[in-house]
This record gives sequence, C-alpha cells and structure tokens, in this order.
Amino acid sequence: MTKPTRDMNANLPQAIQPYKVMAIYKFADLPDAEAIRPVLAQFCCARDIKGTLILAPEGINGTVAGTAEAIDALAGMLLSGALFAGRLAGAEVKYSTASTMPFLRMKVRLKPEIVTLRAPEANPAKTVGTYVEPGDWNSLITRNDVVLVDTRNDYEVGLGTFQRALDPATKNFTEFKDYVATHLDPVRDRKVAMFCTGGIRCEKASSYLLSQGFEEVFHLKGGILKYLETVPESESRFSGECFVFDERVSVTHGLAEGDATLCRACRHPLTSADRAAPDYVEGISCPHCAEDGARRRAAVERARQMELAARRGEAHLGDAASDIAARNKAAKLARRTADRERARKD
Repeated sequence: MTKPTRDMNANLPQAIQPYKVMAIYKFADLPDAEAIRPVLAQFCCARDIKGTLILAPEGINGTVAGTAEAIDALAGMLLSGALFAGRLAGAEVKYSTASTMPFLRMKVRLKPEIVTLRAPEANPAKTVGTYVEPGDWNSLITRNDVVLVDTRNDYEVGLGTFQRALDPATKNFTEFKDYVATHLDPVRDRKVAMFCTGGIRCEKASSYLLSQGFEEVFHLKGGILKYLETVPESESRFSGECFVFDERVSVTHGLAEGDATLCRACRHPLTSADRAAPDYVEGISCPHCAEDGARRRAAVERARQMELAARRGEAHLGDAASDIAARNKAAKLARRTADRERARKD
C-alpha cells in the first residue's frame, strides 16, 4: 500500500516556506488536450499559480507552485474535477515546499508527448515495468544480478545519483534508445532497474525496454523525489542532491532545498566546488561553460544590459530570475546558519 504523501517541510514556519510545490504526471488518454489547455491555464492564472504543465494525447506532466489553498484547489480540479472526468485519478503526485516562488510564470504547453522519447512502441498506458516502492528499492539495487540504470541526463546525474548506478551520459531522453542498443543486452541483462527524478521517464523507459525484449524491468515508483521523501537519510543509498527543474535547483533528503545553484550563463547546476573554481564568475561563466567564448560574451552583454537598466530605474527581462536566484541563495545561507546554530546548542 502506498503511503499518503506528506509535506516534509510542514514543520517549518510559514514565513520561511510559504509556497507549496506540486509535481504531477499521469499517462492517460487525453485526445481533447488542445481543448483542455486554455481552461487549465485560466484556472491556474486566476489563482496566481506558476510553473509548467505539459498536456499531450498521452497524458499530463509538470510542476507548479502557489499558495497551499491554490495548489489544493488545482489538485482537486485535476484529480476529481469534471474537466478531466476521472482520467487523472491515481496520478503520481508529490508535494514539497519552497521558501520563494520557484517559477517566473505559468505555462500550459501542448506537446506530442509528455516526455519525449520518439518511440511509439513505448506506451506506458498499455505496458509498463514493475513498480518498486521506495521502501523496497534498497534491497533490489544491491542484488548482484540487477543492472541499475539512471535514465536522467548527464548534468542531473552529475549532481547526485544512486550508488552503483550506470550513467548513460545522455544530453536528452531521446538518446536513451541509442544507449540501450549499445550498452544493454536482453540476453545478458535479465534484470534491469531504472530510476529518474519523479518516475515519469522510468515508466516510458521501462515500456521501451519491454518492447525490446527485456524480460524483467523494474522502476522506482515516484522516482528519486519519493525516495528522498520517505526513506530515512541513515538508510539512503542516494549520494548527492537531486536536480529539480525550477529555481530551487536541487533537493535533498526530506525534500529540503539543496545547496546547488544554476549558472546563469549555461543553466548547468553548480555544486559548492564548482562555485569555488577559478572559472566561476557569477552570472558570467562556470567550469562547464568557461571555454565557450560565444556564451560568455552573451552573458557579459546580458549583465551589462541589466546594469544599464538598473541605472535607468527600469526593469530588465533577466531581473526576475536574478532576484529569485538571489533570494534562494540568501534563504539557503540562512538555513545553513540556523542549522549550525542548532547543532552548536545541542
């Protein structure tokens, strides 16, 4: 039985964690996705909800944030409202909190797939691998006869992953098919376990592997986020932080906001070691893009335009993202200071 979702940061003061974040996905038959789009967008904007929701004929996927009341209203509309007529019942939903609004605007996008693989033979609504609850995951991935594969992109893996996991080193999910063809063998690799951030990639990846003749395919139900939420840190086999696609950048055990930040030039997640490197110049470059001259020049020009706009007392397009990043950085510093103070008193 799946445990009910709970907000691991609910014990923090509302002034520190005022935003509720909801991640949701469900493979479902939505041939009317185009008609649903404007209704859903209006519902979210009317409640000042921000984030991105992707609609496709195969289902819904996205992450949004707002007040607790607004997010609860959206959850009710998606899961039991008339607009979806019960088609999203049983959707994978995870809640967390954020100290600042992690998104700039609200977007409801219409796409061919909610997670792009470009493999019609992969249909999670019809065939999918075996779900593994977070509490059972450790015992599975420590078995010698199980091949463990991280289905995320290389920059996500670099921030944190499970011990013993194989890194496909993909730039995007469509490359995963090539990795399977060249590195996995259904005859040799009889048992394959996979994981991703929230579970959606794994559903499609497991469906794809089954279509390619792999016999036993497992995937972590709810992804890394559910694992970090429910498995005690003392028992965890996840090392590092989990990248998330919003201004929080990363989360750790208990879904607390992590220490990672984003390079504003190349959008690569940065660890504390990255930020201490000689190539790191805030807003201009990082160790991952310092040698990209064109990108660096563009970042320098963007910084110059922002400075000119500030002198004129005008808003600049990049200001909102920069303000959010600054607030997040300050909030993380405040939390680390408070943690050290509590540890000192204990």
